[in-house]
Amino acid sequence: MGAGLASLAGAAFLIRDGQMPGNKITILEELKLPGGALDGIKEPKKGFVIRGGREMEDHFETLWDLFRSIPSLEIEGASVLDEFYWLNRDDPNYSLQRATVNRGEDARTDGLFTLSEKAQKEIVKVFLATRGEMENKRINEVFSEEFLKSNFWIYWRTMFAFEEWHSALEMKLYLHRFIHHIGGLPDFSALKFTKYNQYESLVLPLYTWLLDQGVVFHFSTTVNDVDFDIDEETGRKQATHIHWTSRENGAPGDGVDLSENDLVFMTIGSLTENSDEGDQQTPAKLDDGPAPAWDLWRNVAAKHPSFGRPGVFADHIPETKWESATVTTLDARIPAYIEKIAKRDPLSGKVVTGGIVTATDSSWLLSWTVNRQPHFKQQKPNEVVIWVYALFTDVPGDYTGKTIQESTGEEIAREWLYHLGVPIDQIDELAANAAKTVPVMMPYVTAFFMPRQAGDRPDVVPAGSVNFAFIGQFSESAERDCIFTTEYSVRTPMEAVYTLLDIERGVPEVFNSTYDIRKLLAATSRLRDGEELKIPGGSLTRKLLMKRIDDTEIGELLNEFHLLGE
Repeated sequence: MGAGLASLAGAAFLIRDGQMPGNKITILEELKLPGGALDGIKEPKKGFVIRGGREMEDHFETLWDLFRSIPSLEIEGASVLDEFYWLNRDDPNYSLQRATVNRGEDARTDGLFTLSEKAQKEIVKVFLATRGEMENKRINEVFSEEFLKSNFWIYWRTMFAFEEWHSALEMKLYLHRFIHHIGGLPDFSALKFTKYNQYESLVLPLYTWLLDQGVVFHFSTTVNDVDFDIDEETGRKQATHIHWTSRENGAPGDGVDLSENDLVFMTIGSLTENSDEGDQQTPAKLDDGPAPAWDLWRNVAAKHPSFGRPGVFADHIPETKWESATVTTLDARIPAYIEKIAKRDPLSGKVVTGGIVTATDSSWLLSWTVNRQPHFKQQKPNEVVIWVYALFTDVPGDYTGKTIQESTGEEIAREWLYHLGVPIDQIDELAANAAKTVPVMMPYVTAFFMPRQAGDRPDVVPAGSVNFAFIGQFSESAERDCIFTTEYSVRTPMEAVYTLLDIERGVPEVFNSTYDIRKLLAATSRLRDGEELKIPGGSLTRKLLMKRIDDTEIGELLNEFHLLGE
């Protein structure tokens, strides 16, 4: 159910590792094309549209395990993983200016985290806490104002789209998951990106391969409910019927009966559900009406407590919404201002901004990024595609005086150009005639970040299940991974397929940097902005300590990471 990355990956694992014929697999999708949140499209009358971007890294173990098996559409004889690896080896990603202030000036964050001793202790406390201690807590309940005013929080919240009211548990999981990348947080040197938008670089090769294997796709098909046979005495649970409504010509009726040998993989919830596009002259609307992906989960969850609590995530639109916009430039005037900040030619075909640039004094907390161009194969040679997003959707802008939620594409471009440093007397004309901007409002885009506890998300394969699994961002993996990543969207279906088919192949472990003393020491040094640790007891104690550890592995490690001075 669903044709997002989780479902496509699950089908691939059924074929590759489960030896299932492709024509035995059917994918049901509400939209008219696959990909889910991994999108990128040219709307004929509006322009190019990307709702969001995906940041990837070396240790997305299941993602790269999948794409090593998917042929590249660009390079004959190579896989998508080959293509991705070669691209990022030859053109490594890093930012030359991460943040701006005063309309395009360098914010001079200088790669520093500016964490006070108190804020450092708060990070350590959260890192060492049990998961239970962080359940149902907000970030601003476990971190003080000192932390929330640091450069670290500016880097972190804008890179991952965390708000102060989001889950302290997920913040903790992120710290563990990416502790090896703390040093790369200020300049994005930890990140890797695809050549084009995620639809053309990831979804299209995978979709093409699945079609070649005979997988059946039914688009314009909404799954409404699933029936189950649940034996409360034994705990056995079996999916028995899928209810769907199809608007696709020639699609099968209104559902199907299921035996215990029919496997059902349910994508529940959706971060892009009810997305609404505006255009150059029209604001995007906030669609808080019926949401089929969430309604499906609500209907299923009503059948058994182990199927999760969707309301925890879906009932808080004011806290889970934000808006993005795709700007396409039409001549050379705006790219000149981009180059001034990025310090790279936007049309070079190589890394441009290296990740988002945040306008730290923006009332919207506006960030923007320019990936390698062209970002779409259909782009004209002189066009540059920019992605813009704002974390604060209900705060008036500094130039327009309007919130991003009530702004047209042209008005969003004006606000962005203001923070880009475009002269005031040129802003309106450039926004109107030198760019085409498409805004997108997403009511549920950070729904998975809402404070939660064990049981709010169902296990990938619930106890007693004989023929069904939950996949995607709102299922609970057995591994210690974090959400809002392509990795999690692939890990959950791999876990589901291997469990239900009893495949004798292990799901790759989450990269174990959180248990690597070298990574922990390196992160400690960076979080302290290189300041050495203070040893209590004065110089005599220091000398005695150093005498004992100097010629040991411990001494070598402390010296290597500059935690103890001479």
